[in-house]
Amino acid sequence: MLLTMMLSLSLETKNKHFTMSDKRIVFMGTPEFAAHCLTKLIDEQFNVVGVVTVADKPAGRGQQIQESAVKKVARKHNLPILQPLKLKDEAFLETLANWNADLFVVIAFRMLPEVVWNMPPMGSINLHGSLLPQFRGAAPINHAIITGEKETGVTTFFIQQEIDTGNILLQKCTSIDENETAGELHDRLMEIGSELVCETLAGVFDGTLQDKSQAEFDALDLKHAPKIFKADCEIQWNQTVETIHNFIRGLSPYPAAWTKFLFPDSKAVKIFRTHKTKRSLSQKVGAVVLENDQFFIQCSDFAIEILELQVEGKKRTTSADFIRGLRSAIQIDLNEDIV
Repeated sequence: MLLTMMLSLSLETKNKHFTMSDKRIVFMGTPEFAAHCLTKLIDEQFNVVGVVTVADKPAGRGQQIQESAVKKVARKHNLPILQPLKLKDEAFLETLANWNADLFVVIAFRMLPEVVWNMPPMGSINLHGSLLPQFRGAAPINHAIITGEKETGVTTFFIQQEIDTGNILLQKCTSIDENETAGELHDRLMEIGSELVCETLAGVFDGTLQDKSQAEFDALDLKHAPKIFKADCEIQWNQTVETIHNFIRGLSPYPAAWTKFLFPDSKAVKIFRTHKTKRSLSQKVGAVVLENDQFFIQCSDFAIEILELQVEGKKRTTSADFIRGLRSAIQIDLNEDIV
């Protein structure tokens, strides 16, 4: 169930004094999270006059040139596209200014210089995947789950000089299921966020929506969401089952929590899905216990059941299939320390 925070506007009750084509919008973004919102704006007949996204780049094993998700949507709808390498490039700034936008919408793009975000007369609006001022930073969805939050949400706000600190426009809150992964939450927030952006623009354009300083929000226990690197994703088995379960689902499916198995040779293993238990199956942290096709690893208090994993160089699989493959490959007792 969604809880609308602050002012919630209905698109069915848009202000009668303007139409969506009155205000010119430039959209800036890169991944699917942003592309979904761009599609929503177009479907709701907002006047998107141009799109700014990252340059095409090689990706994958074949290093084929890939377009961003936002560019694909822009091309589908025949929108003008800019892909600057430098956001202070004079040619880029001149073209951007010539689009005469009333407002910029920025979602999952790059940190903008003031010369860009301060260009449109009505300002630049950002969508963030948390309930600001909580979880400012590059990975709010991941960190909300890792820290065991029971709820999170999305926020629209005006961009200011310091990242994620601008005045808040609207927020929507949603609960987090105890087994929900970052990927699953991402997809839900993508839907909620695209609707919130439309509501925000309607309110800003008709003058009924007032922004509010983040200093007015209760932030006694301020939590942050910095960028996550591979080294940050290694599982520490000497923690509680609750902590490890949250850590794994908070990094699933990307960048993915990982550990190393010591046989048949030392390989990194990504773990995507787990189940908490109240069973202590070994006195030693990191010990593995197999029961038929079930795969358990002992944490500091209880054992955690591994449900889905991926051995380095292999495909993602269930723990049952992994155990069957391991038993057929090596004839040894598997109930011993392997992590």
